[in-house]
Amino acid sequence: MTVISSRKILQRRLWALFMFFFIPGLLMASWATRTPAIRDILSVSTAEMGIVLFGLSVGSMSGILCSAWLVKRYGTRKVIRTTMCCAIVGMIILSAALWMASPLIFALGLTVFGGSFGAAEVAINVEGATIEREMNKTVLPMMHGFYSLGTLAGAGVGMALTASGIAANIHILLAGLVCLAPVLLGIVYIPDGTGKNPVDEAQAGEKGLPFYRDMQLMLIGVVVLAMAFAEGSANDWLPLLMVDGHGFSPTSGSLIYAGFTLGMTVGRFTGGWFIDRYSRVAVVRASALMGGLGIALIIFVDVDWVAGVSVILWGLGASLGFPLTISAASDTGPDAPTRVSVVATTGYLAFLVGPPLLGFLGEHYGLRSAMLVVLGLVMIAALVARAVAKPDSQAKSAMENGYER
Repeated sequence: MTVISSRKILQRRLWALFMFFFIPGLLMASWATRTPAIRDILSVSTAEMGIVLFGLSVGSMSGILCSAWLVKRYGTRKVIRTTMCCAIVGMIILSAALWMASPLIFALGLTVFGGSFGAAEVAINVEGATIEREMNKTVLPMMHGFYSLGTLAGAGVGMALTASGIAANIHILLAGLVCLAPVLLGIVYIPDGTGKNPVDEAQAGEKGLPFYRDMQLMLIGVVVLAMAFAEGSANDWLPLLMVDGHGFSPTSGSLIYAGFTLGMTVGRFTGGWFIDRYSRVAVVRASALMGGLGIALIIFVDVDWVAGVSVILWGLGASLGFPLTISAASDTGPDAPTRVSVVATTGYLAFLVGPPLLGFLGEHYGLRSAMLVVLGLVMIAALVARAVAKPDSQAKSAMENGYER
């Protein structure tokens, strides 16, 4: 009875985390799908809208940078509960800003929203890595798949409400309020104390190097930098790359981007099986080569159907980079929250720094040529894939349970 009860508790904890990954995707897409209407309501130019949206980047990086300290000080449960509720407050501020037509308040709302989910990012990933160890099964990729699923759901609802003529401020307010009950219900299944300092300090003198001297962790950072750069580049430039670089219509370019999103979602929901069946190293290497093949085909081949297939390969290749490196980082030594924070920060930097760099290169050499940078980084990730290998003790335990990991 105790084993069955423990299994049920762990399963409920897992599903609660699925929901905590789904909600950020849902809320992010809820306001992102209304950006044309938001720009008109705020009466700002496209350039001014870019400045307003910069609030999201500032908030996200601020949240990520302080998240490790928060997790070690308060534990994952308190951080997840507080940051998720603050994100809903951010959505309410966004709605109020639209009602008042205030760009400044909207930027403030994005800062609160981004900071909340930036801080939550490390907490839910530390919790996810803990569940992986307890279940001896790879589940983080599927958790990140629920983020992609939430994004797809939010985009679908956003398009439906836009077509129905529902005002953007009402849509954003409802999206935030709808998520409040699931947050309060789901947090009950997250145990208190995960990630707190006492456990980590007890282990700190017994195993591993400090994170800033750990070469394995630094190489994991290289992998996540490359894979997150590949994902972020597609998110920001793929539709335009298809229109300007391959001559597709804007509608076709958006449709091809949907193919990339589909590849990302499928990769994250199925990746855990491949990781458990083979190994992290094999999957990272195969993913990097698959993503590199897709990017290379887009750069060098001018055939329409090849471009369509290529973006799916690109999506599949980039899908497992972030969740897999988070798992690997948490295994490299003591102080898991800090190690996860280092990798997560590196990934976010790739999202923030990548698009401006590619835009500058694209302006001078064309977007297709600019993607050579992405291709080169992905190939480097394939070369250093050994860094994500499981520790020997965990690999031995996995093999004893029927897996070669």
